[in-house]
Amino acid sequence: MKRKGIRILTMLLAVMLVLSACGGNNSAPADSSGTPGGETNAPPTPGNGGEPIKDLVTFANAGTHEVENFFMIGTELGADLDVLCNAYSPLLEINNKGQLQPAVAKEWGTEDGGKTWTFKLRDDVTWVDVEGNEKAKCTAQDWVTAMEWILNFEKNGSTNTSMLKAMVEGAEEYYEYTKNLAETNPGAALALSTENNPEFDKVGIEAPDDYTLHYTCIDQYPYFDTLCTSAAMYSVSQAEIDEKGVENMIGMSNETAWYNGAYTITSYIMNNEKVLTRNPAYWDKDCTLFDTVTIIMIDDANRDDQLFDTGEVDHCSLSENGLKTILDNPSDARNQELTETRFRKYSFQYLINYAKNNEDGTPDVNWNTAIANENFRKSLYYGVNLENTWARVNPTNPMKLENLCFTMKGFLYFSDGTDYTDRVIEKLDNIRPYDGEHARRFNEQLGLEYRDKAIEELTAKGVTFPVGIDYYIKAGSATALDAATVLKENFERTLGSDYVSFNIKEYISSLGQEVRAPRLHSFTGTGWGADYGDVENFLEQTIYGYDGADFSMNYTNINDITDPDCIALFEEFTRMVQDAQTITDDMDARYEAFADAEAFLLNHALTIPSNYENSWQLTKINDYSKMYALYGCQNNTYKNWETSTVPYTAEDYARFEAEFNS
Repeated sequence: MKRKGIRILTMLLAVMLVLSACGGNNSAPADSSGTPGGETNAPPTPGNGGEPIKDLVTFANAGTHEVENFFMIGTELGADLDVLCNAYSPLLEINNKGQLQPAVAKEWGTEDGGKTWTFKLRDDVTWVDVEGNEKAKCTAQDWVTAMEWILNFEKNGSTNTSMLKAMVEGAEEYYEYTKNLAETNPGAALALSTENNPEFDKVGIEAPDDYTLHYTCIDQYPYFDTLCTSAAMYSVSQAEIDEKGVENMIGMSNETAWYNGAYTITSYIMNNEKVLTRNPAYWDKDCTLFDTVTIIMIDDANRDDQLFDTGEVDHCSLSENGLKTILDNPSDARNQELTETRFRKYSFQYLINYAKNNEDGTPDVNWNTAIANENFRKSLYYGVNLENTWARVNPTNPMKLENLCFTMKGFLYFSDGTDYTDRVIEKLDNIRPYDGEHARRFNEQLGLEYRDKAIEELTAKGVTFPVGIDYYIKAGSATALDAATVLKENFERTLGSDYVSFNIKEYISSLGQEVRAPRLHSFTGTGWGADYGDVENFLEQTIYGYDGADFSMNYTNINDITDPDCIALFEEFTRMVQDAQTITDDMDARYEAFADAEAFLLNHALTIPSNYENSWQLTKINDYSKMYALYGCQNNTYKNWETSTVPYTAEDYARFEAEFNS
């Protein structure tokens, strides 16, 4: 068991540590008290005449946001983590200002600029089963056990490994050790634990006592503590592994899972609903929680509008038709209740599949040859106007959804206050100045010029036109079909249907299993939200030849490109990212190097940024009371939310925003 005492002297220095702020960004210093915040058990009384909601009812899209995994460290899917962040407790958590706060770790810090980190844990956190029965104490060893599991290739594949391998001493080596062991002696790595494991002893994590954790990083990483909000830094009890068996951990259900978070998941009916119930053993006795949270699964974007009107859900994200109905009727009382959502932390892309298959499993040579051609990619990059797509979501402010970058705006800032994404945009080719009305990347002339060059070059390679673009939507969803139809028009309008043919296809229940795994998509629209507070976590997802790159492995399949010119571009991008990662003593220089790499990715149209996520809503929830961070997986934690049985108005939201910014 990794409880070595060789760094006990270092542990004693913990009492002298200065508590860390949020990754060296613009966050205020964290509170060092044992319980975050100063809330009482009684939720705040809303100022609009209503009463606090005790049993919250919300919704999620059945086609894209159903839970597939109840083991938090075994998933990177936002659909899973948005629910599981309520079931598991982190070392640190985020408040509604985006600042790091104590959670299981009551104190933390670094004495050497980010090379080593110490976390002092609470002693009153317990694991319970779905019925609330105590199963085990939650101790520092649970984080050591979790890291062994994550880095063990035969147990966890490459899920949640990229951040740990990039930052934690010995993590890369242990991952490769277990990967090689799995290949040469299947089953041997499954039997490994933290006990009597000399290879894992080399990894930079240890628990010298039950309530002290120590991490050793590869270099100075002043933002390492922000990683504590990601799934890669959550815990698991060895007692749970022993009870279930290694083979049953990934496939656990809500009924067999152990919980140490704010809620237990007491009911789960796939594609129907799930119920979260307040965990009476939860350690934070000063926070406010709902008695229950019910998540209703919907399969049409109009459905939540209808459920809000009938009082069956406590908020709705208005569909295009729902918003139009309200706006077209000035006497509709709901006009006063229209509020804009805050931006979610995701930067959405049209992720290109560079190794597409036909439905019979054979390579789609025509598409793969075309998309490897830079002029073809640039014809799509510049020749597709997305204004109509944005207007479907936010018809009053469509340009707010415009995204020109791979990373998320507002995520990080240079020391002079410059938004990192603004610096990237300065480095992009052919981007028009912002006028608030027109897409800055769309350029009809350039799109057509690149189209003509692509036709000449690709015809010589045997490509036939139109090149088919296969785009998949959930079967039976009228809203998804409407959106895809608009997207088809966007792709074919300028470039011509004789150049590209946008084919709308359907999957039955799982985009991942039915489309992405067999590689049937030409591209798919998806977003990434950072796991921690550094640019590398965005850019690492699309580098070449790296198992931990989620987009490369599961969406774009760039490691199977055969075109040498296209491979060379991804190799150069990867080199630029890796060079930027080595800069740890000057954050401005680090961000500048990452901005160069990101601009390279975009100027060669290796990905196509699509949108940010913002819409209009009707709601009984004060969004400004929620956890809010542009990294980590905690923003959907149902903790300390201000709610009202009476819908909030635009005036209420203006007040919330003013108070938030004061």
